[in-house]
Amino acid sequence: MVSSDLRNKLAELHAELARTNRVDAQSRELLATLADDIARLLGPPAPTSERAESTVRRETSERLEELAVQFDAEHPALSTAIRRVIDALAKAGI
Repeated sequence: MVSSDLRNKLAELHAELARTNRVDAQSRELLATLADDIARLLGPPAPTSERAESTVRRETSERLEELAVQFDAEHPALSTAIRRVIDALAKAGI
């Protein structure tokens, strides 16, 4: 079961993204892809190997961190929201 903390952090990220008008299209697309990846990780286990799932987890975390760094200067609130999701994912073991 996914923690309510993680769900709350994801909701906060979505809300912050909705408030941020100046994010370029490529970054928005990457955030949408990451949201799909996170949703897949939170859903029922897919018939994939544990190694493949571990790779998806690692890549998702790495991409989230890259986005957080990218947004640090221009969108600090969005960067903070992304880092909170990263922390919540780690606490949930994802």
